[in-house]
Amino acid sequence: MRSVRGGSSHRDLEDRGWLRGAPPPWWVRVLPVLLLAGVTVATVITPRARDAGFVLGAIPPLAVLSYGPLATALLGAGVVVVLNIPATHLNRPGNTDLLTIVFVAVLSVFVSYVRSRRDAQLDTERAIGEAVQQAVMPPLPERVGGVGCAGFYRAAQDGTLVGGDFFDVRDGPYGVRVVMGDVQGHGLSAVATVVTLLGAFREAVLDQPDLESVAARMDRRLVVDSAGVRNAELFATGMLLEFSPDGRAARVVACGHPAPVLLHEEDALEVTVVPGPPLGLGLVDVDAPKGVTVTLGPRDRLFLASDGVWEARDADDAFYPLPARLAALSGTASAELPGVVWADLVRGRYETRDDVTMLVLAPRPPDP
Repeated sequence: MRSVRGGSSHRDLEDRGWLRGAPPPWWVRVLPVLLLAGVTVATVITPRARDAGFVLGAIPPLAVLSYGPLATALLGAGVVVVLNIPATHLNRPGNTDLLTIVFVAVLSVFVSYVRSRRDAQLDTERAIGEAVQQAVMPPLPERVGGVGCAGFYRAAQDGTLVGGDFFDVRDGPYGVRVVMGDVQGHGLSAVATVVTLLGAFREAVLDQPDLESVAARMDRRLVVDSAGVRNAELFATGMLLEFSPDGRAARVVACGHPAPVLLHEEDALEVTVVPGPPLGLGLVDVDAPKGVTVTLGPRDRLFLASDGVWEARDADDAFYPLPARLAALSGTASAELPGVVWADLVRGRYETRDDVTMLVLAPRPPDP
């Protein structure tokens, strides 16, 4: 789940799996074979094509991108064989430096062996990273209590699955409660703070009777963790929600986080919240956040997004107009809406400099 722009950037290739040890595109895999076959056929048909023999020197290095040591060695051997067949007109002294080709082929086999070992290590590390992500932020269920859920998460740092954003939806004795937050920084350095806050939230959901108390518990957790640590500066923005049992209202408590967007029919309206201090500064008890209640219609939905979405900028340095775009996409099903918004960001070539997190919440009244 990263910034994508037009063209084949490093991030584009990573998105396709190529830079994560996954198989390269099909055309990269067949290119060495096509070159070998094409040069062989051309040089057999006419002696004038013998000047194309230099292309054979590129085949072993190209094979390194797609094949293991054995296949690379076979392609290298095929190149040497083609160079020594009289019918190809490439076996005349001076036309091709055979010794150089043999050296390049042997070196390519060695590089292919090293790459295969590296890919195996990357696969192992990625499997560990996925396990960590599953432990920190398990997959979001389609429904929690009476609230339908759809989430989207994309870490900003290359090669990581968990960043500085977090969200969770939990059903407890006081109803369905939701949290979305963004800790200071992003990437692996923020994961420990994410784990701390999610643990505090999940515990507070079971014990605290109101959202303000949940926010105070999370704030205290960060304050305690940073106590005695020089220049710790642990803080996070957060947004807390609690849905009424009948799904007709939601209470919202903001702690420095962007407000939710209410999707009502074809309108998308930013909810007016009372801004509170970020978590971790020790100010929640001094200046407690004040919650607001949002009335919800039968088909209303709430859309939450992190700074990575709100602060995405286009080539003209203009912010992504999230409410306006949500109004235009109001007919999209809840389960598909986060992905559609991400596709809209990519299509508009908006640059995201932070983790991108989105959450759609669709309360449904209990069945009779």
